[in-house]
Amino acid sequence: GLKVCYPKSVHSPSFHAQAFVADLTVSSPSDAAAAAAAGAGWRHIIAGFDDLSVTLDFSRSLRAFLVRGSPFVTVSTMCARRPVDISIASVHAFLEAAPRDDSLTRWRLRMNSGQTFLLYASAPIRLSMSSVTQLAAPGFLGVIRVAFLPDAAMEAVLDRYSGRYPTAGVAALDRPFSVDYGWCTQGSGDLLMLAHPLHLRLLSKDSRVRVLEDFRYRSIDGDLVGVVGDAWALRTDPVFPTWHSTRGISEDGVPEIVAALRKDVDDLASSAITTTSSYFYGKAFEGNGFLYDPKWGGLVTRQGMTDTGADFGFGIYNDHHYHLGYFVYAIAVLAKIDPAWGREYMPQACFMVADFMTLSPGAGASYTRLRTFDLWKLHSWAGGLTEFGDGRNQESTSEAVNAYYSAALLGLSYGDTQLVSAAATLTALEMLAAQTWWHIREGDAIYEDDFTGNNRVVGIVWANKRDSGLWFAPPEWKECRLGIQLLPIVPISEVLFPDAGFVKELVSWTAPALARDGVGDGWKGFVYALEGVYDKESALAKARALASHDDGNTLTNLLWWLHSRGSPGADAAAAAGVAGAAAVDAAGG
Repeated sequence: GLKVCYPKSVHSPSFHAQAFVADLTVSSPSDAAAAAAAGAGWRHIIAGFDDLSVTLDFSRSLRAFLVRGSPFVTVSTMCARRPVDISIASVHAFLEAAPRDDSLTRWRLRMNSGQTFLLYASAPIRLSMSSVTQLAAPGFLGVIRVAFLPDAAMEAVLDRYSGRYPTAGVAALDRPFSVDYGWCTQGSGDLLMLAHPLHLRLLSKDSRVRVLEDFRYRSIDGDLVGVVGDAWALRTDPVFPTWHSTRGISEDGVPEIVAALRKDVDDLASSAITTTSSYFYGKAFEGNGFLYDPKWGGLVTRQGMTDTGADFGFGIYNDHHYHLGYFVYAIAVLAKIDPAWGREYMPQACFMVADFMTLSPGAGASYTRLRTFDLWKLHSWAGGLTEFGDGRNQESTSEAVNAYYSAALLGLSYGDTQLVSAAATLTALEMLAAQTWWHIREGDAIYEDDFTGNNRVVGIVWANKRDSGLWFAPPEWKECRLGIQLLPIVPISEVLFPDAGFVKELVSWTAPALARDGVGDGWKGFVYALEGVYDKESALAKARALASHDDGNTLTNLLWWLHSRGSPGADAAAAAGVAGAAAVDAAGG
């Protein structure tokens, strides 16, 4: 059967999570009996899927339309073409299961957990209590919809929009800096859905929708707000890729950068690269060999084929956009500098970017659609084929941004305007998502007060958890949390962190951790990089004293960044002016 939960929030200064409890389970006893008689267990089949939904068939009788953003869970018996016995069970005791009118199509289910659910049926349904935790309804044919009722004032809205239900949903990226949602629906009336905070920020005025500001569900992603309409238009401000910082380098910094570059090049030439990891090789612009995997339609590493732990799980599809983003960035720069080299290795470049940037796979396609990017949450997930109790996860938003930014640069190098447009759109969305769910400003209302008050950046965003710890570091290592949301430092980084006021909050929150024994210079470098946004001279003095740098970063890169910073006002203006700078870069390139 289908288990339904309205999760409760569990939070502390170090994490914010939501726990799944089987508040309601909708099933068919006749299917269970038939399965038992045949000696088979419960089965479900994916009958269909698209960008925003999955349709599940449970045995022979029940079909569930699982559509993201719906305040209702919808189950149909229509595929059975005959009346079906229905069971509705709970881990809680039912205190009330009563019809709300004489039609027997609207019911109130009240449990000893303090929760109230509303049940809607397309035809009369007769629920009776077979035990304190189970309701039975014999011979039903039609559609059942269930919704949690957090506030009695929301009941009238749920009543009004219970008649139309979504069965499928598509997210289109046909226009630059736009995502257009469209749902297939059945039933009568208008469609009610829920928008998360980033949706609400991006909903365009040309969307023919109505926002119900007072209709809200609390969630780990922030308040989910009612939106009426079966087509949404989401628009983000243009953020075009540039090869250089938007302001350029201050003239007095050029000699220091050139001297550092000569030393970094000499050091690179005199030291062999010994790592075999695709991630660390990618940072050093090398590789350990990629192969195509026809089963899952993607690239894997030679090491990852036989060792699921190798390359941070790249062979089981972890972190693909992180690793490949470094390679794509290097290829884009080389192809710009040496077009002949770029033409020679264009097939390999296209294979790499297709792994995570394929938009329209089509029949017989080699790669899946947007392997890592979630078109509902509007950010990527780094987890691959491994299941976790808290769902999917992503740690480093900046490496995700780097992947799409690098794909856009590759499009510029090869003159592929479609790739530039799609990758720039995903870059913009990934940055906005990072600023919405990973960057925590004082007074933000998305998370609970104890978590917000203790954090300025999230370590890992899980589907069902926000964690201040990292895969490789405890919560107290704040410099790592800051660094993993900044590296690599590239031109797009100034757009990822456009608010000098928040940057100062973040650096001030991190600074005490630098006094801890054992803090590496590589992580200090990222803290000083952000300090340079509002205090360039202080950051330069600290950066010059560093004895080492994170792999993928260099003294040259850090000096370039700091010498291209200015006053906070100038940085904000530069971030806002990226579109104009892009035109100059494109013309000059």
